[in-house]
Amino acid sequence: MAISKSDVERLARLAHISIDPEEVDSYSSGLSRILDLIDEMNQTNTDGVPPMAHPQDIRLRLREDQATEPDLRELFQSSAPSSDRGLYLVPKVLE
Repeated sequence: MAISKSDVERLARLAHISIDPEEVDSYSSGLSRILDLIDEMNQTNTDGVPPMAHPQDIRLRLREDQATEPDLRELFQSSAPSSDRGLYLVPKVLE
């Protein structure tokens, strides 16, 4: 799929980026090659290939979900100016 110079200039304008006019040809051919690769990948037969979440078949080692720190919420909230049911109460800033 060929990308014209006007397409590159329009994309640059939409993306709010400046492109040196001398580099428009380079961007045009580079973007065309990228779109050709995408088209080639879309034509690849993937029937019978299961979708993968990751290209490597790895499993994460999970640890037990256990609390490792003591519960100090009451201690921390005892020094707060105002708290209620485990929440810190602060003055209203928006009306």
